[in-house]
Amino acid sequence: MAATELRGVVGPGPAAIAALGGGGAGPPVVGGGGGRGDVGPGSGAASGTVVAAAAGGPGPGAGGVAAAGPAPAPPTGGSGGSGAGGSGSAREGWLFKWTNYIKGYQRRWFVLSNGLLSYYRSKAEMRHTCRGTINLATANITVEDSCNFIISNGGAQTYHLKASSEVERQRWVTALELAKAKAVKMLAESDESGDEESVSQTDKTELQNTLRTLSSKVEDLSTCNDLIAKHGTALQRSLSELESLKLPAESNEKIKQVNERATLFRITSNAMINACRDFLMLAQTHSKKWQKSLQYERDQRIRLEETLEQLAKQHNHLERAFRGATVLPANIPGNVGSGKDQCCSGKGDMSDEDDENEFFDAPEIITMPENLGHKRTGSNISGASSDISLDEQYKHQLEETKKEKRTRIPYKPNYSLNLWSIMKNCIGKELSKIPMPVNFNEPLSMLQRLTEDLEYHELLDRAAKCENSLEQLCYVAAFTVSSYSTTVFRTSKPFNPLLGETFELDRLEENGYRSLCEQVSHHPPAAAHHAESKNGWTLRQEIKITSKFRGKYLSIMPLGTIHCIFHATGHHYTWKKVTTTVHNIIVGKLWIDQSGEIDIVNHKTGDKCNLKFVPYSYFSRDVARKVTGEVTDPSGKVHFALLGTWDEKMECFKVQPVIGENGGDARQRGHEAEESRVMLWKRNPLPKNAENMYYFSELALTLNAWESGTAPTDSRLRPDQRLMENGRWDEANAEKQRLEEKQRLSRKKREAEAMKATEDGTPYDPYKALWFERKKDPVTKELTHIYRGEYWECKEKQDWSSCPDIF
Repeated sequence: MAATELRGVVGPGPAAIAALGGGGAGPPVVGGGGGRGDVGPGSGAASGTVVAAAAGGPGPGAGGVAAAGPAPAPPTGGSGGSGAGGSGSAREGWLFKWTNYIKGYQRRWFVLSNGLLSYYRSKAEMRHTCRGTINLATANITVEDSCNFIISNGGAQTYHLKASSEVERQRWVTALELAKAKAVKMLAESDESGDEESVSQTDKTELQNTLRTLSSKVEDLSTCNDLIAKHGTALQRSLSELESLKLPAESNEKIKQVNERATLFRITSNAMINACRDFLMLAQTHSKKWQKSLQYERDQRIRLEETLEQLAKQHNHLERAFRGATVLPANIPGNVGSGKDQCCSGKGDMSDEDDENEFFDAPEIITMPENLGHKRTGSNISGASSDISLDEQYKHQLEETKKEKRTRIPYKPNYSLNLWSIMKNCIGKELSKIPMPVNFNEPLSMLQRLTEDLEYHELLDRAAKCENSLEQLCYVAAFTVSSYSTTVFRTSKPFNPLLGETFELDRLEENGYRSLCEQVSHHPPAAAHHAESKNGWTLRQEIKITSKFRGKYLSIMPLGTIHCIFHATGHHYTWKKVTTTVHNIIVGKLWIDQSGEIDIVNHKTGDKCNLKFVPYSYFSRDVARKVTGEVTDPSGKVHFALLGTWDEKMECFKVQPVIGENGGDARQRGHEAEESRVMLWKRNPLPKNAENMYYFSELALTLNAWESGTAPTDSRLRPDQRLMENGRWDEANAEKQRLEEKQRLSRKKREAEAMKATEDGTPYDPYKALWFERKKDPVTKELTHIYRGEYWECKEKQDWSSCPDIF
């Protein structure tokens, strides 16, 4: 990536951004609705829908335009109005609302009614979707300059708005201030009044019964008080008589103390009774207000329950309608292969306001020909068998040569199994310790899945050619994100490798690299990986997989550090992986999300890149699977900004300081940065009919293809995995049990040898990996497995005498 290609500036942080036409500065980054797009978490669509129902056409007003960036000009007469046509709204019209640093100000249709300010993308949208609503009773209205003003309710929602002219801005501010004053007054009157709303007879009876019970209890307390006073008087009389007797001086002193305490006790009991009477009077005084508040909360709860039920029904209807509209006929030529990207068509551009995400349940709605794909309904996983026999499918593999990589595997057969029936007893347990049938697996081991990180190895090839370390870090960051792109549809579980299992991938001739993985620990599961390229880089990692089943979802936490070293410059990068979550375990369509942060550090220069994987949220208007990042030098100065999604693409643009309006530094305007974007990485399309082949990528389809000369511990030779790939799942389950039992016997044998050695006092070497050595990493100071060599030399000699018998 040449430096000249990365011209332009941007910054996803606070900045002073000049607004064309308005002359004011762009808004700073704020929390809530103003900071993450057009939908705030406040009033929501419910109240906005009420406003929408009351709103009508635009009133008269002067047109104009003022926007940061190439925003379209509103039509004449559309920038403002006063609710003509019996709409009932105090004011409605076009304003420009700040959305984000990429899109700047965008034109939105605003409606002010009943103390609520709501907005929509267009006037036509008022019939079905409210983008956001803010209650003016608790809002602050601030004027920035001639055209800009801000409405904020204290942090939860903040709208940065721009009018087409100073006159138009003043009309809106005046209308907003009047509406706010009216809303505050109505709120105060509502709080003070107790008779505005009728209370049902049942609630009145309940209230009267409660007050009657309270009165009865107070009367009981009064009776007790009278008894206490009576007995207290008698007690004091008796004490006085004792004082008149000729008793020792010490006794008289004690009697006097008892008399004083009795007096204090009577005073305290009187005070308690008076407090109870006051409480009853207050309860009677405020009972109507309390009852009104209680009734309001009940009504709100009922409305919310009804709304939630309606939304669930609408969502289900919309999802079915969408699937029905996008399922392709199986007999139309060319459609089957167009899945390039039918599987990920559910995502639009990088905007924070994609219509495609409006009714988003799971990140993907996968479309497929009905006679080919497998579906998952409820808690059941099922498939559809293909008309092609397994023998014919597998025959194609045998005809392939080493150089002609296979492009298909046998289609997933039709096996149904209830996932919840197995998983419900495993809540909170470590997933690797749960015996799972192959029905939930894909025909690849975790070692092969780890090797899939190299699918976009060309990013490291390009990084090795970079002279600028910061540009190189951009490509390393893109490579880091690309390793997650293969997981988006892959809801099946890979095989847990056996201890000592290996997997090699020799692409030295075709792509210039070769890779080796070995399972170095069984509990916890840990795999060591080493890849080297003649294009000038080495990648190594040791990943321990920990996972927990939480009932509704499954969390997978990879632990361990990934190292990438470039030979020419000596730049050494390290980073860790984020958490993977599998959702809808109980019911619905399984889908996967990635969340967390990754810090990539160049240990030679001190450069850093912070990547943020934004977790999916039902209430967010952000694009799904979003990833953002910043590349900084050792001083913390940002040089590049990264933006994209972990399943599709990553882009970057250079951040350069420019002179702000007050002479200070500011970052580039968002609309200018859009022109300077450089595509770092884009996902390769899935192969044809991938939905029938576990959604494998082109690389994944080749990983389990049989190759001669590999080690006897290679995953390709694992019998249960091979049977499962060929569709013989019953046999695969039986073979899987045999292998696991064999592994348990080996572990017990090692434990017995260790115990015997301890008793005899002889040294005993614990299990050691064959091709990797456990030692302290010189950079991170962690104990990790580092490749010790000799594998490729043994392969060349075909000397596998040191390999254990694990299959």
